[in-house]
Amino acid sequence: GNTAPYMLYSYARVCSIVRKAINQEGEEQVQWPEASKIIISHDAELQLIRNLVKLPDMLSDVERDLYPNRMCDYLFETSQKFSQFYENCSVNKAETPELKASRLSLCTATASTIKLLLNLLGINTVERL
Repeated sequence: GNTAPYMLYSYARVCSIVRKAINQEGEEQVQWPEASKIIISHDAELQLIRNLVKLPDMLSDVERDLYPNRMCDYLFETSQKFSQFYENCSVNKAETPELKASRLSLCTATASTIKLLLNLLGINTVERL
């Protein structure tokens, strides 16, 4: 549900996916891949992107209205959108290297978003659970 352990799990899960995709499974810290051109081949990718681009507006709303719970709601929604993306769009078995790179970029953006918001809420992230 909408809890800190769930959000931490979501972040660790994204880290694990990236680690596996770039053959870093034994590494302690993820070496994030370079950003690549985004290819939208499934609606779940589009839904995740639409969610991620809301981050600046959501942060402005939180700053203006002083409702930090909106960050929690956004975090939960981001985690759900990522889960839908991952269920429908294989990262490691993507049809082409370009699609794999695109999906890794979405993973990186998602992880960065989750980490930023958890840190703003005073919650330290871990890359492995």
